[in-house]
Amino acid sequence: MSALRTAVTQPTPTRYSGPGLDDELFGRQPARRSDLPDPTALLGNLAHCVLEVFAGARDLDQLARWVTDDVYRNLAKRVVLSARARRAKGVSPQRPVFSIGRVHLCEPADGVVEGVVIVHQRHRTRAVAIRLEGFDSRWRATVISVL
Repeated sequence: MSALRTAVTQPTPTRYSGPGLDDELFGRQPARRSDLPDPTALLGNLAHCVLEVFAGARDLDQLARWVTDDVYRNLAKRVVLSARARRAKGVSPQRPVFSIGRVHLCEPADGVVEGVVIVHQRHRTRAVAIRLEGFDSRWRATVISVL
């Protein structure tokens, strides 16, 4: 009888495990490569848009849904520096003239793509390195570097 009384008076454990539970259920969910679209077009478009943002011809907010918060903050810093340099030279923002060349891809892990986009301008050629990771069934850029 005491065993029965103990079982009845003991509180039942709850399944809530603390603040991390929300992250597990509602946070970003990694996606497998098979659940994601071909990244080649996105890499070219992101490289194109980033160069236009640096030139002042495109608003950075247009890239917000395709990049992580860290990438957005880093791009915002570069935008400020680019705008300051244009003001110092007395140059107004203009849409840059360039063409997208080859896109080189590497897949180091499932749901991760690292790509280099070659961008040809009149007097120089640049490379834009981008790391895409699959979250919530879509690609998001976790690193963007213009070389």
